[in-house]
Amino acid sequence: MKNDAANEMTPGNREAAAADRVWTAALIVIGDEILSGRTQDANLSYLARWLNIQGIRLKEARVVSDDMDAIGDAVKACLAAYDYVFTTGGIGPTHDDITVDAVASALGVPVVHHPDAEATLRAYYGDRITEARLRMARVPEGSDLIANPETGAPGIRFDRLFIMAGVPKITQGMLRGLDGKLAGGQPVLSRAVGAWAQESTVADLLARVQKDHDGVQVGSYPFWREGKGGANFVLRSVEPHSLAAAIDDLKASLEAIGIPAQEGEI
Repeated sequence: MKNDAANEMTPGNREAAAADRVWTAALIVIGDEILSGRTQDANLSYLARWLNIQGIRLKEARVVSDDMDAIGDAVKACLAAYDYVFTTGGIGPTHDDITVDAVASALGVPVVHHPDAEATLRAYYGDRITEARLRMARVPEGSDLIANPETGAPGIRFDRLFIMAGVPKITQGMLRGLDGKLAGGQPVLSRAVGAWAQESTVADLLARVQKDHDGVQVGSYPFWREGKGGANFVLRSVEPHSLAAAIDDLKASLEAIGIPAQEGEI
């Protein structure tokens, strides 16, 4: 299918997108193995950082079971709420990999074998190709492919929906192939200030810094080490000058009340 021009951008015209628009995304992590605790998801943090670079904010992440209705309901809800939706997991060669079927059902389209996906799989596996491996050429009708530099089995793009493998190395390879190809806003920048201070003692100070610096968000992440407590304060903004001013303000304000602060996490 041909992608909507708003969703496919070249490096030259990507900057022409409205700078003040906030582009959003959701991640749906699919798999009983995640919910059972047997496997720990490693894609969320990587996707969030990758999206920030693209100028897209990850606003929600869901974990759903290997269930047709659960997957379909999550996909429909997220597509209605966000600009982009990413799924990970459930697109392998086994019978219980049902993501493609669930998504196709939710979108109201049939499942078909994509000829380019089948050709890629046959070239990759050669005489080791099996019917099970050919299952990975199944896509919702009307889909495009996402290149997979690791194993050849492609991911799937259906307009604003991106269906990817659950294996982190494969997911990361697919995302690299999408660099700069999605419409987005300004990248989110972040810098940190670390201090040996209890959150409760500086809560009002943090709120004041955020209020005084428009467009800057301040997050506090406490820790306990060496028998004492501290916190790393992470500031985020799309505007580098506002971010720098907020960092300077926070450091000076902490030191003014006798709390040494350093740029960077402790």
